[in-house]
Amino acid sequence: MIDLYSLTAEGTTFENFCGGNLNGEHESCVEVGAIPGSGTAFAVRDNKPEGAGLELRFTEAELNDFALGWVKKQGLPL
Repeated sequence: MIDLYSLTAEGTTFENFCGGNLNGEHESCVEVGAIPGSGTAFAVRDNKPEGAGLELRFTEAELNDFALGWVKKQGLPL
């Protein structure tokens, strides 16, 4: 397995998934983007200034497993 943190995230285009926005524009957003040239690696980050530059990285399978598990745990419809 490749070390996802050895990949450069430069050029990653992030998409916002926002909810709440209780304290201003995009206050509660999670951003996700495919890491260029990786094939199936993704970076997930918080867009708040306090979290700037911090990210978690996942393979496509890991991210899908998390997303489906979260949806199921919360009882959300697909």
